[in-house]
Amino acid sequence: MSRTRTVSDSVTIAVSPMTAWQAVSDITQMGRWSPENRGGRTTDGGPVAVGTSFVGTNERGGAHWTTECTVTAADPGERFAFRVHRIGGKKPLVPARIATREYRFEEAEGGTLVTETWTDDRRWPDAVARVFDKAVTGGRTFAQYQPKNIRRTLDRLRTELESESGSELDRA
Repeated sequence: MSRTRTVSDSVTIAVSPMTAWQAVSDITQMGRWSPENRGGRTTDGGPVAVGTSFVGTNERGGAHWTTECTVTAADPGERFAFRVHRIGGKKPLVPARIATREYRFEEAEGGTLVTETWTDDRRWPDAVARVFDKAVTGGRTFAQYQPKNIRRTLDRLRTELESESGSELDRA
């Protein structure tokens, strides 16, 4: 049986699509919502745009690692996506196809429907991926593990943005 390579979830947030997009595309802030990511920084210090590279700092349990990512979509108010293509301890030194993260923002009744999608980009044999995944997630495949992370990220994003609703950020 081949492994599941894509999982996603959605939430409606009572803010504009642009407000939600601005929050998610600010990679320095992702650590506020993600259960694993602790934030990121662009490699050139500038804002994100298609082609921008950034380094993300991550933590799961006692494990810490960094990833290098490249922005693949940056459509204000509509879509933000990036490909994770390098990994390492303190520095992301090992080139590897890892995953793609995508966020879509659609006007919806009550605000914006935000959809987060994780896609497994590893070209590993399924059996190897299952063994690796279970070793680093406590017994689950990434496709079983990621839905909970996505849900936590979206719920935390909704809570924060709705608590700021009406602030300068939402008037943009």
